[in-house]
Amino acid sequence: MMTNLFSIFDPSTSMLNMSLNWFSTILGLFLIPPMFWLIPSRQIILWNKMLNNLHKEFKMLIGNMKINKGSSLIFISLFSIIMFNNFLGLFPYLFTSTSHMVMTLSISLPMWLSFMLFGWINNTQHMFTHLVPQGTPPILMPFMVCIETISNIIRPGTLAVRLAANMIAGHLLITLLGNTGPALNSIMLIMLITTQIALLTLESAVSIIQSYVFAVLSTLYSSEVN
Repeated sequence: MMTNLFSIFDPSTSMLNMSLNWFSTILGLFLIPPMFWLIPSRQIILWNKMLNNLHKEFKMLIGNMKINKGSSLIFISLFSIIMFNNFLGLFPYLFTSTSHMVMTLSISLPMWLSFMLFGWINNTQHMFTHLVPQGTPPILMPFMVCIETISNIIRPGTLAVRLAANMIAGHLLITLLGNTGPALNSIMLIMLITTQIALLTLESAVSIIQSYVFAVLSTLYSSEVN
């Protein structure tokens, strides 16, 4: 029984005192591998084409590939993991791990900390120059340092909240509309099903867009510390 509006996003489903909702994050290990034995399958060709395009874009955003050689693969993996978990949440009775702050903060916070440690240890002067944008009047410099410092500190939180909020919003709307189904007549039920299909299509696009935004912003944050 749903005790409150957001209880569907609470990872409380358990069996033998073990949470089952988080099992969805490793479900891909049981679903994906069989298709990789078929070479070349259409899925592999499409997936490789998408990864190549992402590699070219991330490589351009990171820049200076002599130092950051292979760094784009990290962000491609990040994109793949988030997109996969976003799509899993569209299936009935599967918990969306990326709608929970535990998952999103576990991705964004260590990554941001590693960027900061690398930047302040290896490029200290470069990190200080980022605190004062070029062309800032001297009288505004103390305020700009405070603003840039705060905006830098809240970056992992904004990444995590953006992803979780977008996943929760669409899934919550689909759930609320779906709960009204038994009380509707035939005509309204047809309209509801049409609306649900449209929302599922929109959520599929959001799943890709949000994983792309998360990966691109992470790439831009990493490029600032070099």
